[in-house]
Amino acid sequence: MAGDTRDTDFDRYIGIDWSGAAQPGYAGVAVASCAAGRGAPALVPPPGRSWTRGAVLDWLRRELAKPQRLLIGFDFAFALPGDGRPVAALWAEVEARCAADADLLGSRYAVGDPRFWTAGPQPAGWNAVPRATELACRDAGLGNPQTPFQLIGAKQVGKGALAGMRLLHRLQAGAAGQVAIWPFEAAAGHDRRSVVCEIYPRLFIRQAGFGNAKLRSRDDVNHVLNALASIGLAHGSFDDHQCDALVTAAGLRGSAGDAALWVAGDGQPEGWIFGVPKPA
Repeated sequence: MAGDTRDTDFDRYIGIDWSGAAQPGYAGVAVASCAAGRGAPALVPPPGRSWTRGAVLDWLRRELAKPQRLLIGFDFAFALPGDGRPVAALWAEVEARCAADADLLGSRYAVGDPRFWTAGPQPAGWNAVPRATELACRDAGLGNPQTPFQLIGAKQVGKGALAGMRLLHRLQAGAAGQVAIWPFEAAAGHDRRSVVCEIYPRLFIRQAGFGNAKLRSRDDVNHVLNALASIGLAHGSFDDHQCDALVTAAGLRGSAGDAALWVAGDGQPEGWIFGVPKPA
């Protein structure tokens, strides 16, 4: 479906830094929110000691049921390169194979599949084919997104992508009247559904001139927030996951009014990172 969403009147902007980790007590998930305008974003406190993937899904369902329109950015790939099927079929398959695993864990899907690098040295002949949006992001100088086919190493994003596909499947199945998943579903004109999109926090950080450095302090975050036309944070200390969520919320707010970014993902069956311009 067309990804053009001319109506960019959102009430709140949500940035979610995601994780596919399996170990108990993982700390890689962070949620931040900001309202329309220029006000500083704020972290959304978890319902327990820390966020889990399941807790994020439960929280989103409650927020989507409220009379508000949200733009929600998730830091994981919404599709696999070269899969060839409608994404809804891929998401449903990941969910079906991993249904026995708690907290939306999705790594089981990759077991025995030669497309994935799951353990040990890089397999002979393994080819990390990028999606078109990853190539476009690199070409635009906005960062170097990694392939979701890699599930090993410090920079791997595959575990998070597979876990995220389970979340997207459940959102699509249970909240279709409340949310559109961009760019696969339209959310334009009279359509007042909230919108979920794929994001890449490094894109907003690079747009702010911060390069490839990790954000680890309030001063770092405020440098980026100010460059994104947002008021900075008056107090607090943050880990890098929280920093990414805060920047993403403000970055989405600053980019949502650019119509060209909404049409960049048109006709892209493997999805598109919001904020990556359409190649010339």
